[in-house]
Amino acid sequence: MAYAERITWAQLIASLVGVVVYVILVAPQLGRVPVAEIAWAWPMAWTIVGAIAVSIALSVGWGILAGRRDPEEPHRSDQRDREIESFGDRVGVAFLVIGALVALVLAMFEADSFWIGNALFFGFFLSAFIGGVARLIAYRRGLPAW
Repeated sequence: MAYAERITWAQLIASLVGVVVYVILVAPQLGRVPVAEIAWAWPMAWTIVGAIAVSIALSVGWGILAGRRDPEEPHRSDQRDREIESFGDRVGVAFLVIGALVALVLAMFEADSFWIGNALFFGFFLSAFIGGVARLIAYRRGLPAW
């Protein structure tokens, strides 16, 4: 498995775990607490920081294991890796834009900051996650010919 592909897997795992933890922390408040009083900002911040830390730890740990198994494996990106990275970014950015547009519309209708923040948060998550899935598919099946 290529170095860049391992990093993509680590990022996918970490982002998914981070979102699940955030939902577990915040979702139970939806039925019991008025939306304006839901404690969401710090759980969101900590799950973002935690997901970044888990991603780094997974990447480093996985890299160490791969290096022990095959010390001759290159740890640099080649042209194919750069093209796959760019492809994943192009796929993912659409979901970031959708999340931002939803947040913008919510702000125009003066929705609570909870909804605006969560629209942005899930837009970022979907961008990273779907872009990562697109990268993994490209690693396995090749880049699309369009």
